[in-house]
Amino acid sequence: MRSIELLQSYRQMSQQVFTVVDVETTGRFHRSDRVTEISVIRATLADGILEQQTSLVNPQVRIPDRIVRFTGITQSMVNAAPIAAEVFPRFFPLFHPGILAAHNLSFDYGFLRSEFDRLETVFEKPKAEQLCTVQLSRLMLPDLPSRSLPKLVEHFQFDVGRSHRAEADTLACWLLLKRLMQEILNESDDVLISRFYRQWMPLKYAAVVLNCSPAEAQRQLDQAQVKSRFVGRNKKDGTWMYRRGDVERVREATAEAQV
Repeated sequence: MRSIELLQSYRQMSQQVFTVVDVETTGRFHRSDRVTEISVIRATLADGILEQQTSLVNPQVRIPDRIVRFTGITQSMVNAAPIAAEVFPRFFPLFHPGILAAHNLSFDYGFLRSEFDRLETVFEKPKAEQLCTVQLSRLMLPDLPSRSLPKLVEHFQFDVGRSHRAEADTLACWLLLKRLMQEILNESDDVLISRFYRQWMPLKYAAVVLNCSPAEAQRQLDQAQVKSRFVGRNKKDGTWMYRRGDVERVREATAEAQV
């Protein structure tokens, strides 16, 4: 999606209700790991927070020690909590309607879908009703060295409490979303698109903008002598990164050449 289309999409979203979610889990993999805590905020830019609900969840499995150190959620805490079959039906109505938002949404969304699948409940949100604040931060804050939520909390000095707990992280995500969305509403198109253009994007996203395969995208970008940088320890784990503005200019040049 081009910058102007992204801008229009975010401005349309800004008028709707946001459902901001954060889950803490026993691990990284939603198909095998389980949720240990969930928090949901429903809010609008006009009225602020309408409600917030938070609950520990008994995952009915052992929490690895490294996760206990990371989140501070202990086995004894979740052993005393309700199981997913009791928690998630109470949260289900909060997700409809509205824009589902989270910091690194694909992580939280995957766990939500898996937990609802275990309850034989269909949980789906169209792409047009999803907003990832990591992606939004990369567009709006292209020059920051990190867009991790704790670093953004520190950068903006949000008073939310301990990171890696669902209630605090959901509040931090909402405060970040509100701040960036208000800037999108108040800044001019030219100023915002200039910020968008400074975003560094991996090759796979550049390929989406160019509407071609990653291999073809790299060929076009190399042919146009677009500046790039490599991020990662090696070719297997890393990727080439490109400025959004350069990618969009290659797209425009390609389109003009085909006329």
